[in-house]
Amino acid sequence: MDLMRSGPMALVEQRLHWLDGRQRMLAANIANADTPGYRARDAVPFADILARRVARPAMVATDARHLLPAGGANRGLVAAVSERTPNGNAVSIDEQALRIAENDQSHAMTMGLHRKYLALFRTALGRP
Repeated sequence: MDLMRSGPMALVEQRLHWLDGRQRMLAANIANADTPGYRARDAVPFADILARRVARPAMVATDARHLLPAGGANRGLVAAVSERTPNGNAVSIDEQALRIAENDQSHAMTMGLHRKYLALFRTALGRP
């Protein structure tokens, strides 16, 4: 059994990957704070991603008029609409700084869970 690919360890790995992607988006938002027409982006909440992974019956179109779920290139992104400047830019440095701080706290918590889970295995194996 590969402990790194099952249960809590796999979830921690997915969460860290999501946090990395979100950090990149937030950094891009700040880097484009003066770009005319740029709209800030943020990641879909991690809880929503986990909710989608729960086994659900697949949607079936039994009629040509039924709508099917869309899968576009922006899957996983949410436009964070805020106030716009006269040049069309919608990036608020204050909002982005708060999101980065939230992302940092989430990363610290996730790494703490990772360490505690590994410590549990070390204890079970009789190692300090």
